[in-house]
Parts: sequence; structure tokens; C-alpha cells
Amino acid sequence: MTSRSPLGEYLRARRELLRPEHVGLPDFGRRRVPGLRREELALLAGISADYYLRLEQGRDQHPSAQVLDALAAALQLDAAAAAHLHELARPAPRRRPPRRPERVPIGLAQLVESWTETPAFVHGRHMDVLFANPLATALSPIYTAGVNLVRAIFLDPAVPALFPDWDAVAASTVAGLRPLIGADVDDPKLAELVGELSVRSGRFRQLWARHDVRPRTGGGLRTLDHPQVGGLELRYEKLLVTGTGQSLVIYHAEPASPSAQSLRLLATLAVHERGTAVREGGGGPERYSGSSPTGRP
Repeated sequence: MTSRSPLGEYLRARRELLRPEHVGLPDFGRRRVPGLRREELALLAGISADYYLRLEQGRDQHPSAQVLDALAAALQLDAAAAAHLHELARPAPRRRPPRRPERVPIGLAQLVESWTETPAFVHGRHMDVLFANPLATALSPIYTAGVNLVRAIFLDPAVPALFPDWDAVAASTVAGLRPLIGADVDDPKLAELVGELSVRSGRFRQLWARHDVRPRTGGGLRTLDHPQVGGLELRYEKLLVTGTGQSLVIYHAEPASPSAQSLRLLATLAVHERGTAVREGGGGPERYSGSSPTGRP
């Protein structure tokens, strides 16, 4: 009998992604299982095959830091993935403390809203958008308070047209969710989200099964095909909001670039549309309410 173990599931998923040639082992032809065998990984990590089997089956869930470091090296994990491995091995609390609604610090909300030419938004630990400035919402409706980014990336039919490299965006989104959740894989809200998307999206199901992990902070380049202003090449920065578990995401263009000009045009259009909505009685964009969003687009 085996028990469900987040640590064991992670080890198995990462083991199955490695081929013998990736780690300098000879490949003797066809294998019945994907990736490395358990005994091969145990050999690379310098532990007994029986002990590794107990770890993967969940019969030993709290190995030493030295064993975890050896497994991380054998699995060729980067720093973020290795940190996730260590977190999964920490003893879980016996009782789950009640979670308070996620609240964006009012000063941060005011700062983000003051950036009229810089799209920015704040999301919580389940990737619910908690607050977004008007330009972020103009960039895409998925950057609207109350929208869950993971759900939108996989289920909103307009999203693949917005991101020409949709598959890379989808993979990055799933890998970015894991470090936000950490070892709390039994979180009821996470279970609901993963269950829904596993049923409705085959691509999500494949990516979630890989157990990829991306750093909580960092940046990169993202290409968008906006329906109003056309192609945009924007850099993004992702910063942790200290003491909250929330993340601030900021988009910006290279100065004096065509994308910078298009972003300014989009900002002008957003101001015009916002003013029209107010005059027609529709109000402005949804403001921070201090309550947890529904997470549904």
C-alpha cells in the first residue's frame, strides 16, 4: 500500500522526465517506463534503491536536507525546483489555520493606479487578479480584478489570439502556480481549480503532471497581438509583495520603441473609453474592494 505524498509525486514526475543520456548513463534500448528507473536515480543520488522507493511511495516523507540536496542534483533541478523539493519535505501542520481574504495594501493599490502609462496588476497565491490599473485591463480583459489567470489562460478562447507564444505562456503560468502554493497542495481552492482545469483542458492536465516550477520573481519578454494597437513586445517584471504572498506584475516597453508608442496609444484609448463609460453611467474600472475575488472570468 502507498499513501498520497506530494514529495513522492514530485520525485516520480521529475524522474520520468529524465532520460539515461541526460545523466551520463548508457541506454540499453526500449524501456517499459518513461525516464529513469528508480534504482538508477537512487544510484545517482548515492542512496539505497529501497530508501528511494519508500520516498517515492510516501512511506518516508521527511528525508534529511543532505538527501534532498543529493536528489536535487541527481534530478538536475534548478534553484527554484530544488527549493520546492525542500518545501515539500517539511512537516505539514496538523491543523489548517483559517485563511483570511487576500487584501492588497492600500498604498500599493494607489501606486499601481497612478501608473497611467505602465500596465500593472497584483495577483494572489492562486493567481486571482486582486487589483489592476486601467492600462493593464486595456492590455487584456484577463487583467481585471476577479479573474483567475490560470483559468483564463486555458479556458478563455480569446487568450491564444492575444499571445502568439500561447503554449510557452501556458507552461510558464502552470509552473508559476506551484511555488505560490508551496507544500499546501491540499488547499481546497487549489484542488477545485486544478480539478476543473484537468477536466476541461488536456494541455493543463499534461503541464500540471510535469510538476515544473518557476521562480516566484523575475522577468522576461512577452509578445502580444493586441486587437486595437497590433503587435507589442513588452518586458515584464514580477515582484513579491512583502508579507502578503501576493505578486506585483509590471509590463513595460523599451523606450522610444514602436511598442512604447503603441502602449501610449493604448493608454489614450483606455482613458477615452473610461471617460465614455463614466458619462454613460457605466462607471470606471472595478476598484479594489478589499475582498477575495471569485476567480471566475
